[in-house]
Amino acid sequence: MLLTKKKILILGTAYPFRGGLAAYNERLAEELQQTDEVDIWTFTVQYPNFLFPGKSQYSTDPPPAHLKIRRMINAVNPFNWWKVGRQIRKMAPDIIIVKYWLPFMGPCLGTLLRLGKKGHPTKVIAILDNVVPHEKRPGDVAFTKYFLKPVDAFIAMSQSVLNDLKQFQPNRPISLIPHPIYDNYGARVSKQVAREHLKLDPDKRYILFFGFIRQYKGLDLLLQAMADERMKKLDVHAIVAGEFYEDAAPYHQLLEKLQLGNRIIMHTDFIPNETVKYYFGAADLVVQPYKSATQSGISQIAYHFEKPMVVTSVGGLTEMVPHGKVGYQSAPDPAAIAAAIEKYYLENREEEMIDNLRIEKQQYSWSRLATEIHTLAKI
Repeated sequence: MLLTKKKILILGTAYPFRGGLAAYNERLAEELQQTDEVDIWTFTVQYPNFLFPGKSQYSTDPPPAHLKIRRMINAVNPFNWWKVGRQIRKMAPDIIIVKYWLPFMGPCLGTLLRLGKKGHPTKVIAILDNVVPHEKRPGDVAFTKYFLKPVDAFIAMSQSVLNDLKQFQPNRPISLIPHPIYDNYGARVSKQVAREHLKLDPDKRYILFFGFIRQYKGLDLLLQAMADERMKKLDVHAIVAGEFYEDAAPYHQLLEKLQLGNRIIMHTDFIPNETVKYYFGAADLVVQPYKSATQSGISQIAYHFEKPMVVTSVGGLTEMVPHGKVGYQSAPDPAAIAAAIEKYYLENREEEMIDNLRIEKQQYSWSRLATEIHTLAKI
């Protein structure tokens, strides 16, 4: 018997917007459309420019092939929410999938869901990056409650997010599905090729800090760790690859104060998708010195490129990086981070950890996420 294709609508960030949210929604759509009809409705306006901390919200990459993406949603215009909500109702999707990452989006997305599912057996599945945001603002709780109310079932990507959600919605169906692997940044390249591409010394030790630079991600902790005598003795170099999403001046002042010289390589423009493989390829180790976290897509890029990691023991990071198996966990403290990096180099376990990464990453599949979405939609 042939299964009827479901009509699925994904609401949220997608091309021409850039970053991890867009990459996630697009990769999920690719997976789901193997069996279903999938549309993505993204933003005409995502954030007002004065609220956006980076240089540009827009991708310079070509649009993703074979995906149906329409720019429909103005995140700051309530009249648009009513219009688009009625269009969703007319479309009558079987499943609406929406990613939630920021309370600012609560009023917009919550209104779209209320209007879009009205009068239809549409099931709404929310995939939660955060429930309680890293950087708190007035209105967070009220906006989050407004968003959560019309949602039928939830997928949390870490235990800490699941625990936070239970404070708001203890009785709705909730599944814990870790962030799938970002496998849409191309094939792995060798260290030799990657370092040649980035014009790096082929024989140095390089660690990588990757992603948007925000206070909670702890780049300052890593810079202080790099000033540790153990790092100097090992002649470890750090590549910082990602755009500043806050004032860069304190970081530059810290660099000058610590006198790290040429041991820090700063590539702080946005990193296009096609060059991501070179940054991960060039590194021995990916370091996530976060001060707080729920989960991180950076870990899942590291899994794809089979790079061992050092992560701080905050939020959901430790769930993704078993200590001593695919990397090391440390306290969010410069001395502890330096000790974990030193341990990695002194124990010389790169090949062993890469073998473990290949085994461990098999559990982080997009097909598992797609299956769980269909299961929750039947409840």
